[in-house]
Amino acid sequence: MPQELMTAVVQDRYGEADVLYLDHIPRPTVADNEVLIRVEAASVDRGAWHLMAGLPYPLRLAGFGLRRPENRVRGLDVSGRVEAVGSSVTRVAVGQEVYGIAVGSFAEYACALETKIAAKPARLSFAQAAAVPVSALTALQAVRDHGRVQAGQSVLVLGASGGVGIYAVQVAKAMGALVTGVCSTSKTDTVRSLGADEVLDYRVDDATDGSHRYDVIIDTGGNRRLRDLRRALTRTGRLVIVGGENGGRWLGGIDRQIRALCLSPFVSQKLGSLMASENAEDLEVLTAMIDAGVITPVIDSVHPLADTAVAVARMVDGSGCGKQIIATR
Repeated sequence: MPQELMTAVVQDRYGEADVLYLDHIPRPTVADNEVLIRVEAASVDRGAWHLMAGLPYPLRLAGFGLRRPENRVRGLDVSGRVEAVGSSVTRVAVGQEVYGIAVGSFAEYACALETKIAAKPARLSFAQAAAVPVSALTALQAVRDHGRVQAGQSVLVLGASGGVGIYAVQVAKAMGALVTGVCSTSKTDTVRSLGADEVLDYRVDDATDGSHRYDVIIDTGGNRRLRDLRRALTRTGRLVIVGGENGGRWLGGIDRQIRALCLSPFVSQKLGSLMASENAEDLEVLTAMIDAGVITPVIDSVHPLADTAVAVARMVDGSGCGKQIIATR
């Protein structure tokens, strides 16, 4: 019997958003520990862009394809309904509404490990749910596990209007912190609406000039010098660098993270970075926070599957505020 086909956004070479195009490809089949999701929505994140561009170059050496992408379909965030389950799957059932991480979610169907999905929050639409997984998991782990934020502490979120920053502000507030968010002029109202106690326009205010010191800094901006960040920390403060941009084709910004990790043992401040863990347990923590009303996704635009390249380009240029959503139905 011929394999069923589906519509998906694919790429045959590395590059910017113009390498993406629609194609009809075989629908994936589940392994024993996987579920097949009928995708309702996906969203664009920096990780998907790095895999699309093949940058920094060490990604290619890590098994994603040396000359061209090993996996042609991009996308990680997903929300949808379970279409089929593998023989060892016990946590979810066919027909259930779920969200989480599924490699290749820019398609009508995608497979996900059972350990990387959870029941969709009841109060969210599929589009809203797709805006959560990668960015909110990263923010939760940055604030809770690496920043170790406590009630009453002062927290600075650099890049507060970005995909991770939006959630970092909300998670830190939920933990009782006093939060200062840094963003561009046009996005200050959005960041303030998320609960930030103070919002700074990076074009006007230098949050790292040392005039105020913070217990925790969550840096999603990607290009500030370590010495400037340390100047804005308390003597025993914690710095969490999330991601890395503007660092060239070979290092992609991770050189700053490496330097922070090397310096940390020799200073009183705790300097580190974060590689987020994709797991169902933390998705369930986020679900509880969403259902309690303390976390709300922010969506900039919703695009049809055919306009995925437009969504990716808008995420890259930073002109939007909130997540770019791909609606597959």
